[in-house]
Amino acid sequence: MMSNPPEPAPGPKGLPSLFPILGLLRQYKLRVAGAGIALLFTAGATLSLGRGLQVLIDQGLGGGTSEDLRAAIILLVGIAAAIAVGTFGRFYLVSWLGERISADIRKAVFNNIVRLHPGFFETNRSGEIMSRLTTDTTLLQTIIGSSFSMALRSSLTMTGALVMMFITNLKLSLIIAVGVPLVLLPILVFGRRVRRLSNQSQDSIASVGSYAGEIIQHIRVVQSYTREQFESAAFDKEVERAFTIARQRIWQRSLLICGAILLLFVGMSGMLWEGGQDVISGRMSGGELGAFVFYAIMVGSGVATVSEVWGELQRAAGAAERLVELLNARSLIDDPGTRELPTASARGELQLAHITFSYPTRPQLAALQEFSLLIVAGKSLALVGPSGAGKSTVFELLQRFYDPQQGQVLLDGIDIRELGLLQLREHIALVPQQPALFTGDVRYNIAYGKPDASDKEIVAAARAAHAHEFISQLPEGYASHLGEQGVRLSGGQRQRIALARAILNDPKILLLDEATSALDTESEHQVQLALQKLMHNRTTVIIAHRLSTILHADNIAVLDQGRLVATGTHSELLLNSPLYARLASLQFRDGDISGERTPDPANAPDLSVPD
Repeated sequence: MMSNPPEPAPGPKGLPSLFPILGLLRQYKLRVAGAGIALLFTAGATLSLGRGLQVLIDQGLGGGTSEDLRAAIILLVGIAAAIAVGTFGRFYLVSWLGERISADIRKAVFNNIVRLHPGFFETNRSGEIMSRLTTDTTLLQTIIGSSFSMALRSSLTMTGALVMMFITNLKLSLIIAVGVPLVLLPILVFGRRVRRLSNQSQDSIASVGSYAGEIIQHIRVVQSYTREQFESAAFDKEVERAFTIARQRIWQRSLLICGAILLLFVGMSGMLWEGGQDVISGRMSGGELGAFVFYAIMVGSGVATVSEVWGELQRAAGAAERLVELLNARSLIDDPGTRELPTASARGELQLAHITFSYPTRPQLAALQEFSLLIVAGKSLALVGPSGAGKSTVFELLQRFYDPQQGQVLLDGIDIRELGLLQLREHIALVPQQPALFTGDVRYNIAYGKPDASDKEIVAAARAAHAHEFISQLPEGYASHLGEQGVRLSGGQRQRIALARAILNDPKILLLDEATSALDTESEHQVQLALQKLMHNRTTVIIAHRLSTILHADNIAVLDQGRLVATGTHSELLLNSPLYARLASLQFRDGDISGERTPDPANAPDLSVPD
């Protein structure tokens, strides 16, 4: 029995979810220390501005001489210059850290998800994953590079201003101190609501992006069926739902900021009344009151900034939760590391022994049951059967995209679970029915499996795939860009590029998912010529939808409902397998099912069609 690794434990919730993200700062200790020094220096210089203001009022304006005024103004200019220099250092270093951490998070998340088993992407939409990689990381960059710094600066200046207030005037400070807890109350009350709505907002944005991406990807189908108006209306609903959630979040944050500022300035008004009475009665100088008011304003603005940033931090916590989920996701396929096949036994023989397998998303439905099959090294084997018989599942298991619940998949007698994933898949090349091409030039796509290939090797592979002629006619030859998913090429041309990629990779094992079923006659002829060269003396497994493509296979395996029901050559199966004979009769409706007269492949029906 296969034992899958346990699912990752859920990550932290709320603000603690930011800790793993902030933990990335440890590798940039010098810059963090520099930003901290700049932050402390700026906060100290800002606090000294209150004393400078007191000197200006009591000595500069109250001294009665121009010299006193000049000295006070020079002091203020010096303090302002110190604030400017400190702000420059703080802003640059903190912004650099924000951008750096954002880039590191993107790389860490992508490096993890690109190694996850394919089943993960059955339950997680690509659009949502892209939203986490872009929108969520951008939000964290803003928080770390700006908002978090503002919160620290405001907290420092607010704490320092409170201390200076108590030093300046105890009675007035007590009046302000009574108001501070009242200000913190709405921050705590509304903060949780903001975080919950922020999570919903980010999810709704991801849904919008995923929906739009799917429609754009299939735009030809949408327009072919004249569904533009329907899709526009459906997209409008998704956008409006996202806006409604965002509006609720903004409303809660607005209430949070409004309440904090109102309560604080009510307290300041009471302080100004008492302070004004002390100045009038001579118990306090105008400079002391001015300095105290300055510190009180600093406390007020600090609380307002912290309350605003608190909402941003709650929103960032939601983004961090989603990113940490991706960082903590673990593949169900356990990679043992670098483990090569013994060179002496590297023949390319495959065997599926007593396989029972169900997909994780459909655990009650067995895709393969007690399935055993030997694929002889250097020979070709075709898989035939109705839709859902298990043909594609065999390909999935051979590439170890999944592990069977029971049984073994053997390569040259060795369980593939004992081989490193990299070493296993280096021996295999897949040519799918719908070839996957990347946004890049021809050279990049052909050399995708062997990026260090020389131009001579790439051209040789293209010639072997009968692709060199049409590539040479492209505007920039092998440097021609193919567009998204190779949209600038025909189906036959895309298929021959995919074949050239497989030829260049020179695998021991070739998996062909009926690489010609969607092509016209001329394109199929070109691809078949390339396939004959590629399959020579190579272990080849073919998913067959057309009988014409497997007449010359060394062996044919007939699958039905996840079981192997027959094996043999075409002529043997016509006699021994009723299912194969029925599928063959669907193709040769004129009664000649011997395969001696090769049918027109363009008119051949699909063998995957069930009863």
